Amino acid sequence: MADADDVRRLALALPQVVEIDSAGFDFRVGGKGFVWSYPERRPGKPRLIRTDVAVLFVGDHAEKEALLLGEPDLFFTTPSYDGLPLVMLRLAEVGVDRLRELVTDAWRMRAPQALLDDLDDGSLRLG
Repeated sequence: MADADDVRRLALALPQVVEIDSAGFDFRVGGKGFVWSYPERRPGKPRLIRTDVAVLFVGDHAEKEALLLGEPDLFFTTPSYDGLPLVMLRLAEVGVDRLRELVTDAWRMRAPQALLDDLDDGSLRLG
């Protein structure tokens, strides 16, 4: 199953990805986050950065609901993420191939259009 090292390897293999300094992992493309460590809120305590859980950008509410309902063993959310196109992924429950798909999809939704155009015309390839 996957772990934080797999997230890092897969994210950094994608074009123009930058890793932001954090207590866990935090990856951006074009200045926009697409996958990062889950900052768990704990009442009366500082947030706990969970590197065993990845927060993924999923694009819209319909995709979020489809993932949450279709694969509740992999995905979850919390009230602080209500209304946001984000899901949390239990890394220990997902295979590396599926993680690659999810990270790449999140990257595609956040990448600048010019970068996606370069992919479409073949002048750039995914890692």
